[in-house]
Amino acid sequence: MKRFLVAVDLQKDFVDGALGTNEAQAIVPNAVKKIKSFDGKIFVTFDTHSENYLSTAEGKKLPVTHCVKGTDGWQLNANIQKALDGKDYISVEKPTFGLVDLPGLIEKEANGEEFEIELIGLCTDICVVSNALLLKANFPEAPIAVDSSCCAGVTPQAHKSALDTMKSCQIDIL
Repeated sequence: MKRFLVAVDLQKDFVDGALGTNEAQAIVPNAVKKIKSFDGKIFVTFDTHSENYLSTAEGKKLPVTHCVKGTDGWQLNANIQKALDGKDYISVEKPTFGLVDLPGLIEKEANGEEFEIELIGLCTDICVVSNALLLKANFPEAPIAVDSSCCAGVTPQAHKSALDTMKSCQIDIL
């Protein structure tokens, strides 16, 4: 069985930049360990915005400029990038919470074989849950899991609520 890890938005702006939190910083060592020990293909998503972010629908509801392509905050956290060095991974930019192309990318990599998916990353209650539910909708029979020790939400309560939602939707919470 093929294994896929989806590392969601482990970028500087979400760890210790514009939208960083202590909880996000705290999960980096766990995410590094997970990435280093993972045996399979890794998909790394990049939340990607342009300079006009504040005039977008998202920017109007979350008026904090972040993850503008090419800026320092758009880059992966240095420890995450170091963990990925030498690993088999695909970087994918996403302009919104869920990466609608992700199921197709995974299906292509699976090449007809059975597979399982695990997700880690930031933020649990926005982009992780969006991608987990998108994958579950596309692959209802595939084992899909989220490692809660490698995720952080906007707040600890939002993190817990998102984990509860995913669990209700038959996504395994590790």
